[in-house]
Amino acid sequence: MAVVLEEPGRLVLRRLGLSAPGPEDVVVDVSWTGVSTGTERLLYTGTMPPFPGMGYPLVPGYEAMGQIVEAGRQSGRTEGDWVFVPGSRGFDGAHGLFGAAARRLVAPGKRVVPVGEALGEEACLLALAATAAHAVRAETPAERTLIVGHGALGRLVARYLATREDAPPPVVWETNPVRMSGGGAYQVLDPADDPDNSYGTIYDMSGDPDILDVLLPRLSHGGEVVLGGFYSAPLHFSFPPAFLREARIRVAAEWQPGDLRDVLSLMGEGRLSLDGLVTHRSMAAGAPEAYHTAFNDPTCVKMILDWRGTA
Repeated sequence: MAVVLEEPGRLVLRRLGLSAPGPEDVVVDVSWTGVSTGTERLLYTGTMPPFPGMGYPLVPGYEAMGQIVEAGRQSGRTEGDWVFVPGSRGFDGAHGLFGAAARRLVAPGKRVVPVGEALGEEACLLALAATAAHAVRAETPAERTLIVGHGALGRLVARYLATREDAPPPVVWETNPVRMSGGGAYQVLDPADDPDNSYGTIYDMSGDPDILDVLLPRLSHGGEVVLGGFYSAPLHFSFPPAFLREARIRVAAEWQPGDLRDVLSLMGEGRLSLDGLVTHRSMAAGAPEAYHTAFNDPTCVKMILDWRGTA
């Protein structure tokens, strides 16, 4: 059983065939998957730019937690291990981009990440946490840091930055009143209430293609805007504000294994928490309604599908 986007705007739960596992693969029975309100929303609306392997029907998702039920002799994994699965090797009858939203998955053993069973549904947040680390880790700490967007990824960037002892807590912009809470160690402001025009680094998690003209005037001289969202339309900006500040613009792409190791280490030390980010849950049978909630309800920071008991 898998979540299948038959075409833009039409999502169903139906049975698919699995690609046959090879000696380097594992078969995972999935307990939980997360819904991405970034890439999966673009796939649902049909606004995702072309990617290799993309097409409809497709199985979305890159956030799964489950238990290995078969381990190939060259997989390097052990049957019974609990693992985070960032995507699968594929299905029969549907494209797998990224192919994790299903009850059972086939994936290369080197791609899955062993995690403790106790982490439970929160393991589905590891991809977002690693994405946050990837956006931040190469940076020299700025005197002032701004994050745009207080969704799940924006919160994780803020929490990751808050683990650094060599930088002040970041400021987060959020325009939706229902998402203003939950800041804890950092401040959450409506941009209209923020007079600061001297941010050394601004992390944009909004996916708004018009955001640069808003952010560039807020940089300090030599500052940088990090594009950490996913943008379905071309980005553009007025040149003079960027010129006057000698601004830099950097794209933060997909997380790498070192980013995930960093996140797991911080979690093990008790310095980074995933608590409170999962706000909504649904049994997998209710996937169509759950995706609608994830995409349209501003109180939904993270939706988790529970696949346990799904045949």
